[in-house]
Parts: sequence; structure tokens; C-alpha cells
Amino acid sequence: MPHDSITPNLLLQAYASGVFPMAEGRDDDELFWVDPDARGIIPLDRFHVPKSLAKLVRQEKFDVKIDTAFRDVVNACSMPARGRETTWISERIEELYTDLFSRGFAHSVECWLEGELVGGLYGVSLAGAFFGESMFHTKTNASKVALVHLVGRLKAGGYTLLDTQFITTHLQQFGTQEISRLDYHQRLEKALTHTTADFQRLSPWASGESVLQLITQMS
Repeated sequence: MPHDSITPNLLLQAYASGVFPMAEGRDDDELFWVDPDARGIIPLDRFHVPKSLAKLVRQEKFDVKIDTAFRDVVNACSMPARGRETTWISERIEELYTDLFSRGFAHSVECWLEGELVGGLYGVSLAGAFFGESMFHTKTNASKVALVHLVGRLKAGGYTLLDTQFITTHLQQFGTQEISRLDYHQRLEKALTHTTADFQRLSPWASGESVLQLITQMS
């Protein structure tokens, strides 16, 4: 599909219908829609935090921030990494999601170390559904810490669905499940009725300990 035919409003409609766009590469002008036969999700009531990661979250090695460097996170996610030599995050996709961010429909969770962005993730928020798009790290475990903070924030905010699109080895340790397209669409339809879900309900200065308590208490 020509890139100029996809608008932010159309993108939101697509997410509400269970599909999302990808590109063949960073410089690709064409986008295509994806609706996988099997979908990856992280059940928010069964999110697993490994003990070593919980310890790191409590230590607060990283300064975790929300929505302070959205475009930088998207750009970092598009960079080549070990095991990922190419990217589906084209420049057009970066522009579209930055537009969604400016409208309040996309968010980033960022890990900073000594003033440097060293990890994070971004995704789309629609009613009670959060669609995780991508994550990155330049320091060990930074993206994992960001994910823990994301889950705590989603639980505090009343979300019911965390869509990871696909299952990866990196995500399996957190309890990611693969479900059918039909099951996913049913869960999505239900999540979209939770119109009072609020990504900002949890303070942006929430401590690692408080985030872990939210995950445990609300499971």
C-alpha cells in the first residue's frame, strides 16, 4: 500500500480491527498489513518477573522515564542489532507513530543511564489494549526493565490486553502466550470496551518496588 494512503486515523482503525503495518526495510516506501494466524500476548494477570530481574528493578540502576524521548526510542528500535540485521520500521512508520504519539495514542517507556538512553520500548494505546511494537537495549537488561515498568503501568491503568504481535525467545521468559487469530480478536473486542483505561494513571516517578508490588498484588 502506498505510504501516503495510510493516515494516523486509518492506522488506529486498523489496530481496532486487529491488523498492523510493516515495511520490508528502513527505506521502503511501501507498507503492508499483517494479521497473523497466531498472535503473541502477555497475560497481564500472569506476567512473570524472573528473580534476578526483580532485583535489578528494585536496585533502580536505570532511570525509567515515560514519553520523554518517543522518537528516539522508535529510531533506536529501527537500528540493526544482533540477530536483527534488517528492520520493518521504515521512516514512514516512524513518522506515523510519532504522529500517534503527539495525539496521545502511542507511548514510550525509556531506560536512561547517566543521561544516556540505553533501552526502552514503544507501542500503541487504544482503550484497554496496548500494542507493543518494538524494544531495544544498548545496556544489558535495559529493555527488560522497561517491560516490567510497562506492565505495572498497564495494570494500574486498567488495561486488559498486552499484544506482543509475535512470540520471541526474549519474551517467552515473561509468560508470553500464542493464541489463535479468533481468540485474539475476541480479546481485542473486549479490551476496546474498557474506555476508561489510562496509561498515565501511574505516576511517571513510580519506584521499581512500587511497580513490582502492582504486578504482584493485581495478579
